[in-house]
Amino acid sequence: QVQLVESGGGLVQPGGSLRLSCAASGSFFEVYAMGWYRQAPGKERDLVAVITPDGATNYADSVKGRFTISRDNAKNTVYLRMNSLKPEDTAVYYCHANFSTDYRRIRFGSWGQGTQVTVSS
Repeated sequence: QVQLVESGGGLVQPGGSLRLSCAASGSFFEVYAMGWYRQAPGKERDLVAVITPDGATNYADSVKGRFTISRDNAKNTVYLRMNSLKPEDTAVYYCHANFSTDYRRIRFGSWGQGTQVTVSS
């Protein structure tokens, strides 16, 4: 299994920046796509950004040009740099990773515990 530990959330003023980190640990064979999702109160959990092991990325339209996802494969860590933050970015941000446990490469998914991001003056 894979454990995902997030860090970097907090309170920031509109227009500010934050960087989230998510480190994967545990027993796994390979880690595949890693990504960030967010869930605001009363809303569904939505994709923010995802990155493959070779660096291909995909972003939600609402964050394009403001957020940047990156990863360090050697550390099994994914980052989310968030610039020009808006109040509507306020949510709990969850890390997600797809991984396999052995040579058969059957894929499983794992979620982090979530980290709160609040954008407010």
